Amino acid sequence: MYHVKTMNKISKIGLAQLDDRFEIADNMEHEDAILVRSAKLHDYDFPAELQCIARAGAGVNNIPLDRAAEAGVVVFNTPGANANGVKELAITALLLASRKVSQGITWVKEQSAAGADVAAVVEKGKSAFVGPEIMGKTLAVIGLGAIGVLVANAAHALDMKVVGYDPFLSVKNALSLNPAVEVVSTMDEAFAAADYVTLHLPMLPTTKHTINEAAFSVMKDGVRVINLARGELVDDAAMKAALESGKCAAYVTDFPNSEVAAMDGVVAIPHLGASTPESEDNCAMMAARQVKDYLDNGNIVNSVNLPVLTMAWAAKNRVCVISKGADAAAVLAAVPGVVASASNTRGDYAYAIIDTEADVDAAAVSAVPGVIRVRVLSK
Repeated sequence: MYHVKTMNKISKIGLAQLDDRFEIADNMEHEDAILVRSAKLHDYDFPAELQCIARAGAGVNNIPLDRAAEAGVVVFNTPGANANGVKELAITALLLASRKVSQGITWVKEQSAAGADVAAVVEKGKSAFVGPEIMGKTLAVIGLGAIGVLVANAAHALDMKVVGYDPFLSVKNALSLNPAVEVVSTMDEAFAAADYVTLHLPMLPTTKHTINEAAFSVMKDGVRVINLARGELVDDAAMKAALESGKCAAYVTDFPNSEVAAMDGVVAIPHLGASTPESEDNCAMMAARQVKDYLDNGNIVNSVNLPVLTMAWAAKNRVCVISKGADAAAVLAAVPGVVASASNTRGDYAYAIIDTEADVDAAAVSAVPGVIRVRVLSK
């Protein structure tokens, strides 16, 4: 029996991926796995039994990745599971950045509340909410991952010109990208071409304040910026200055704070990017399947802190070894009768799957210097 702790409300469709060998509760103790959405785990004490954490979503800022790796706890995320929901909001944001729809709706409500003849005042007042069409304009997509590719393709289908930038563009995503999308070699090239900029980046030390004073200096006057990725990707002070000067005509963000929400020219959305039933179901299903595959088979897919590795079973017993600085040959030698093995590394960490028909002394494998965690599975 495996014990799974839910740290947030997790879709029932997702939990249904776990069979009756998995006991699931939000008050579980000594859990083997955690399913989480937005709950913060930085101060959470990991029980010794904890094997993995699955984040039902892409961002993992709420999880202490280094501490988890040091404890031999695999952290999964679910890239692409909520991509369509975010793509649809990005298209909505393009229109909100252009047409002042949300401001107009608020104004109409205010007129009604004030007792005005709404039908009469709208004809006189609507000129305050005029905005450009997106057709024929250039969109710069910064980050061509699962979401960025969908946004780029959708924008092209709406007759926008699209340029994209991603120094880590994968072969899979490149093949999914519409050939009409121009991939440029520098971010400044993308910024300089853009009437609209949309961010689809992870929040890392290297990406913090991607939109800053220097970025605005190479952009067109009147550029419109969309940020559905992470609030810290935009320097709030630089954005405020750009909005006040007219350099930036509009800023649509899914990560508002008190300062940003008060700025003129901002459309603040309350973090709705993945807030669709479909996204929640898809993320939960992927997270649950990854937990099940790891606990049952030792396979690691979409880990954000430890090596990724999968292998088909080749014998009745399977030894799964997480290590840091261990001698790979010594780890292999500690397992008798090896039938098949595979290994991979990520930074200082290594992960090995070793299949054998022989009985395995887990303590002997654990005794190899540098080994952090050993699991012995049987088929």
